[in-house]
Amino acid sequence: MGLQPRAVSRDLDWGIPVPVEGAEGKVLYVWFDAPIGYISNTKELCPEDWEKWWKDPETKLLHFIGKDNIVFHCIVFPTMLKAEGSFILPENVPANEFLNLEGDKISTSRNWAVWLHEYLEELPGKQDVLRYVLTANAPETKDNDFTWKDFQARNNNELVAIFGNFVNRALVLTGKYFENKVPVCGELTDYDKETLNEFANVRIELEKLLNTYHFRDAQREAMNIARIGNKYLADTEPWKLAKTDMNRVATILNISLQITANLSIAFRPFLPFSIEKLNKMLNIKPMEWNRLGATDLLETDHSLGTAELLFEKIDDEIIEKQIQKLLDTKKENETADKQTTPVRETIDFTDFTKLDIRVGTVLECIKVPKADKLLQFRIDDGLGGRTIISGIANYYKPEELVGKQVCFIANLAPRKLKGVISEGMILSAENADGSLAVIMPEKEVIPGSEVK
Repeated sequence: MGLQPRAVSRDLDWGIPVPVEGAEGKVLYVWFDAPIGYISNTKELCPEDWEKWWKDPETKLLHFIGKDNIVFHCIVFPTMLKAEGSFILPENVPANEFLNLEGDKISTSRNWAVWLHEYLEELPGKQDVLRYVLTANAPETKDNDFTWKDFQARNNNELVAIFGNFVNRALVLTGKYFENKVPVCGELTDYDKETLNEFANVRIELEKLLNTYHFRDAQREAMNIARIGNKYLADTEPWKLAKTDMNRVATILNISLQITANLSIAFRPFLPFSIEKLNKMLNIKPMEWNRLGATDLLETDHSLGTAELLFEKIDDEIIEKQIQKLLDTKKENETADKQTTPVRETIDFTDFTKLDIRVGTVLECIKVPKADKLLQFRIDDGLGGRTIISGIANYYKPEELVGKQVCFIANLAPRKLKGVISEGMILSAENADGSLAVIMPEKEVIPGSEVK
């Protein structure tokens, strides 16, 4: 089983050379050897039993990745594992699209990111809010954007207004009317039965979505339970019935508490910290997953814990602070982009004179086959001509440079690139964005003229 060199290599001046005949001038691409780090990291963390994670036939290996690494995790890395022989292969490779931040690509090097340690310090106790928003906005089928306004809206309009509001009303009303104990469930009305039937199959739906890695849809399905509960309480209005029919109130609150207990199961994969808090309010231990959808999770007369807010509203001031933080980062980046890189250490004039920089006229220029970044030049250097390979194909078309004069280093040791001997280096200036501009004399000079 073989791999095309282009899939695992790049045309760069630095790196580990590809040890294959005909791949001269190419180096190994970082994602060829990077996946091996997953194995070595497992061995470092679990030195005694690391092999069960990578070699046990009973292990289910999954690779959760971004779309830009699909080739390496679906073809290159599995090929390496298969070639070695003793490793299992990934059963599935769920790949997401890209998640941007406030309209721009996330970049840790440019500090355009939400740093977890800062988030936990500035929004304490809101681990689950971030988990919820990231899952709700997961780029499973297209690129999505994380914004602080959306973060606030999902917290306030969904976690607080739907999930938290329902749980709070069910528990507070039970405490008010039934001494904080689960009341008796009486005869069910047609509406009660319809409500219970709405989430009877929720476990099957959730399992189907989770097993196919549709986490965003699975979380939405779990939130539907809270929506059902919220609507049920709003429609039945037990606080009004308390004046005339406490038996009916008991049934309504029993059903509401059973829905609440179902939420404690359904949301455990998504909101672990909040569900731990909810279980304390319900005064229960974590329930088994296979009980999801049942309507007898809480026994009659079971004593509940203390009711408290499950989620808190996030004010505009907190969100504006986070937005301003990113705006400050953007301003710093714009300032940095305008600054030049620091001057390197001072050298003697004699060191400079060792460089033989000359001007040559481009006679021919073509793209190097199977090398996206390389152009091959034939230069009139006033000494019979020379060939130079330069990595500027992303910034110039070959025909744009024919007839132009360029500056080049004439006394570099020849180097073989893609099977062609390069006899020098064409000089370019690098912009802040990484783009290159070839250095050219303002006026035409005799080919071979020295730059001093």
